[in-house]
Amino acid sequence: QVQLVESGGGLVQTGGSLRLSCAASGRRFSTYNMGWFRQAPGKERKFVTAITGSGDSTNYADSVKGRFTISRDNAKNTVYLQMNSLKSEDTAVYYCAAARGYYGHESFRYNYWGQGTQVTVSS
Repeated sequence: QVQLVESGGGLVQTGGSLRLSCAASGRRFSTYNMGWFRQAPGKERKFVTAITGSGDSTNYADSVKGRFTISRDNAKNTVYLQMNSLKSEDTAVYYCAAARGYYGHESFRYNYWGQGTQVTVSS
């Protein structure tokens, strides 16, 4: 069992930056691939990025490539999402998720989810 708690969301202006954190409880954090998804009001949840358990491979949605960076610190049981050059279309609730053996874009493949953190980008 893995419990995930996101933090770091907030209100930021267009072009600004935020760093989200996702703290995991439970054992063997490094055996889980971790992903970030987001859901805007009235829209379906979408994949943002993911990272393997060791941190040696990552995967990004085209919409965030070059602006967002995922990383993890297994000693701290935490995964991060650094978001730069934020746009209004990045406004959403951001969720972290954990999966074994998968780090792609299909949300149903992730077994554990956090409660989400709101990111609002205003102009």
